[in-house]
Amino acid sequence: MASKATLENQLRNKFLSFISDTISQEMETDVLAVSASELAIPVLDGEGNEKFVLIKVSIPRGQRDGDGGYIPYDGYAAHDAYIEEQTSKAQERAVKKAMKKAEKGKKKED
Repeated sequence: MASKATLENQLRNKFLSFISDTISQEMETDVLAVSASELAIPVLDGEGNEKFVLIKVSIPRGQRDGDGGYIPYDGYAAHDAYIEEQTSKAQERAVKKAMKKAEKGKKKED
């Protein structure tokens, strides 16, 4: 039986290969391996300046449980938390914008 690290490395390498091959073929550009888990893709910005897109592939283990093990990472829960956070931030921005607009309206009246 393979170790967890071996299985995770195989899975990460499978995705790195897929991402690299797909980008190379679809975008007709080089994909440069810059570490065991990162790819760098040279691109041009709107003014023709060379930039790099960096893609990191990781297999998260989760949080330590205090007994030497891990609580498995839950991508679905992380997604839900991210959506909730973005929604909350958008609501905060809308409230601040409305308050500023109200202040401007109040100042014009004075």
